[in-house]
Amino acid sequence: MKYWIGVALVLFAAPVVLAETPQEKGLAIARESDRLDQGFGDYTANMEMILRNRQGEESVRRLRISTLEVKGDGDKSLTVFDDPADVKGTALLTFTHKTGEDDQWLYLPALKRVKRIASSNKSGPFMGSEFAYEDVGSQEIEKYAYKYLRDETHEGKQCFVIERYPVDKYSGYTRQMVWICQPEYRPWKIDFYDRKDSLLKTLVWRGYRQYLGKYWRADEMFMQNHQSGKSTLLKWSDYRFRAGLRDADFNEASLKRAR
Repeated sequence: MKYWIGVALVLFAAPVVLAETPQEKGLAIARESDRLDQGFGDYTANMEMILRNRQGEESVRRLRISTLEVKGDGDKSLTVFDDPADVKGTALLTFTHKTGEDDQWLYLPALKRVKRIASSNKSGPFMGSEFAYEDVGSQEIEKYAYKYLRDETHEGKQCFVIERYPVDKYSGYTRQMVWICQPEYRPWKIDFYDRKDSLLKTLVWRGYRQYLGKYWRADEMFMQNHQSGKSTLLKWSDYRFRAGLRDADFNEASLKRAR
């Protein structure tokens, strides 16, 4: 995933200060955080997806994630479900792009066919979770317009607070309010607002660890839907960076053989 960081005023030798607009500062935050996360190459990881309904009842799914960094474009990712039996072999392939529509394909083993996810359906829930299809791919800078709001202490962490506005007309969100903790510039929390500009859900990251001495990844991502009362907890484990993944590992044929 791509994240954000902030930039202060620009000072010159002469006593002249160029003030940034909130939009310029928000964009600068996004660009610098994206730069800090570049160069990881690829990684694989395991995930446990815990779905909880309004009554507190839970169901658990286990899956594998593979991600390939693409120079000059968005990341490629492959998600494969291993358990339970009714979703085993289901796989999602995502090609995120810096500009234009992302490409997503879903393989359904019961039907033995690949289904392309239409752009107009990207706001729909991914496999019954509180994560939408548009939440699954890497969050490229060009997908949003930005606005810096303020600095704020959140859960003991000093954070930048910015808003970002999706440029995709099919997005399910009007805006997202994002907390970025300093000085590591990791995403800490996002509030998502629906097409009526009402608070829809909140995503929080927990248990960050640093890999390769540079790249931060969270052990948990928790998404709470405030309107339905449902939630989804993603528990990440077994990260393996620079596993030698190639473009050939991310195509429609890989969907069918990913078991």
